[in-house]
Amino acid sequence: MSDYDVIIIGAGPGGYVCAIRAAQLGLKVACVEGRETLGGTCLNVGCIPSKALLHASHSLHEAEHNFTKMGLMGKNPSVDFGKMLEYKQSVVDSNTSGIEFLFKKNKVDWLKGWGKITGKNEVTVGDKAYSTKNIVIATGSEPSSLPGVEVDEKVVVTSTGALELKKVPNKMVVIGAGVIGLEMGSVYQRLGTEVTVVEYLDQITPGMDGEVAKTFQRMLKKQGLNFIMGAAVQKVDATKTKAKVTYKLRKDDSEATLDADIVLVATGRRPYTEGLGLAEVGVTMTDRGMIETDDHWRTNVDGIYALGDVIKGPMLAHKAEDEGMAVAETIAGQAGHVNYGVIPGVIYTSPEVASVGKTEEQLKEEGRKYKVGKFSFMGNARAKAVFLGDGFVKMLADAETDRVLGCHVIGPAAGDLIHEVCVAMEFGAAAEDLARTCHAHPTYSEAMREAALACGDGPIHM
Repeated sequence: MSDYDVIIIGAGPGGYVCAIRAAQLGLKVACVEGRETLGGTCLNVGCIPSKALLHASHSLHEAEHNFTKMGLMGKNPSVDFGKMLEYKQSVVDSNTSGIEFLFKKNKVDWLKGWGKITGKNEVTVGDKAYSTKNIVIATGSEPSSLPGVEVDEKVVVTSTGALELKKVPNKMVVIGAGVIGLEMGSVYQRLGTEVTVVEYLDQITPGMDGEVAKTFQRMLKKQGLNFIMGAAVQKVDATKTKAKVTYKLRKDDSEATLDADIVLVATGRRPYTEGLGLAEVGVTMTDRGMIETDDHWRTNVDGIYALGDVIKGPMLAHKAEDEGMAVAETIAGQAGHVNYGVIPGVIYTSPEVASVGKTEEQLKEEGRKYKVGKFSFMGNARAKAVFLGDGFVKMLADAETDRVLGCHVIGPAAGDLIHEVCVAMEFGAAAEDLARTCHAHPTYSEAMREAALACGDGPIHM
């Protein structure tokens, strides 16, 4: 008799959600995690701590730039960075302990240590082997680097090191203009750091709707971030306290350097599969180092599943969570499902940027006829009242059926607003369905309705 019905390796968002859901469905479950706390990269050194610092730095920005406009007079607050890091850690601790409580509540066993698959139905943690009917690999990802760039997490850091700096640096160079680089760059810029973002491509946030990306970069530049686009980093020379970044411009092959106190390497992430014993049990990998799975998250080895960052698709915590639910349901004999066409993406800067579905560029490439409904937050009373009128909502709908194909938002609470469209797309709604739905006034969400109206006869407040 097996020790467990399912053992999940990794307790990040995909792994712990899979474990809890499987336990809810009546399976005997264990989750392997080698960290001292549950929650994986996201809760410990990723999504959650970065949002705490984003909130703190945004609050500072409000005090410095908008308080006096509202009649809130007095001396601007000073930054106690040590205290800010304590606040960040308290947020992390609260969330990770919450997952531990949920494990106990749902009778999920936490096997503490690093797991290795030592047989088709066996996982070894430390010196002890556990038998199981099913294995789920949910080990997530780790930061990737560049040739000529050696990370020490002190001067040359990944997002992990950027969350643990001893002090606010005077100068920071961010390599990569993706989500992580822009979020952390935004934090330190608002704390007083001179931030320069070096990006290989000619557009920030690759894959984002082009119009939104251009607007976003313009707004970040206005806030004080510097950008060097079309630049390939050649090397980083670091001492104990300083670094020099050498880059080459693609347009003319000219070379230049930048001095920095801290260099943040934000060039993406790669699947973390080292030491899992995948080759030994014959699990097939892709050319990009991901685990190959079918449409039901099954590997080529019977009884072994994989989800989250180790398989294809966007490396997003909520994508992993959806897969975790679906894999648990599949193992329990149900019909697990993930709609990959409706997975939102959010950048938590200020303003926030959020998107779901198709971009204009994708629709043009597909040759699909579509219509665009746009509405500026300058026409939204609530946004103007709190100095957040910059940005817009852009809704894309099928030209013939009016079915919503995508939505892109840059503005206040974009990461929350986008879910109205996610639900609409799940139900195959038309833009008119959103346009005819009553929205409370005054709310940011009215901008979503106005964009939907713009797909028809036109918005009211523009």
